Amino acid sequence: MTKIALVTGASRGLGRNTALSIARNGGDVILTYQSRVDDAEAVVAQIEALGRKAIALKLDTGNIATFPAFAESLTAALSATWRSETFDHLVNNAGHGDYALIGETSEAQFDRLVDVHFKGVYFLTQTLLPLIAEGGRIVNLSSGLTRLSYPGYAAYAAVKGAVEVMTRYMAKELGGRGIAVNTVAPGAIETDFGGGAVRDNPELNRSFAQMTALGRVGLPDDIGPMIASLLSEDNRWVNAQRIEVSGGQGL
Repeated sequence: MTKIALVTGASRGLGRNTALSIARNGGDVILTYQSRVDDAEAVVAQIEALGRKAIALKLDTGNIATFPAFAESLTAALSATWRSETFDHLVNNAGHGDYALIGETSEAQFDRLVDVHFKGVYFLTQTLLPLIAEGGRIVNLSSGLTRLSYPGYAAYAAVKGAVEVMTRYMAKELGGRGIAVNTVAPGAIETDFGGGAVRDNPELNRSFAQMTALGRVGLPDDIGPMIASLLSEDNRWVNAQRIEVSGGQGL
């Protein structure tokens, strides 16, 4: 039976690559976007060209008050598109980067990072639990920056560290339903994340490349297929793990 995955923040970057990788592996995809509807619809079209079903739903993962309405829209979409009451895989990917040294971080920057990367993940997952099928999977995105430090990413890394702890608790609490929960922690990747800093800043790119055993920063194609493979039955016994996908960063 075809599996249905919900990937948040899938109109671009790692989310887009993950959604396409899932489709290439034979899955259907519900992708969310915050504002880039044209980009989201383009990803839907690419997935449909692969012979899979896909829809795009609007969601701000930092606005928790909207989650009940989102769940209602998701329920309607599952019924209309798949004749289903549940979906199988939740990939909590949506996020943003915000570079600031500890002494220069504003409360607004800090609060937005918490709301999107931690509080939003916690309460979106809580809201969607009744819609996740028994034996399903959850993947929460973290960062290689929870293991090593790089000035300017303290707040971002701290909330990702909270996600890693939360993942282990989710795995424990949801194990009775056969739901496996893991963290994927990418290293430095060339995307438009954080304003495209790693991709567009040669000095930053070179700095992270020199920290990596394979001698380069990552690409979206290094991450999306790995997440898709983690959702496959071949990895059904992987649970409560932090899996870093960084090319050997900071060894």
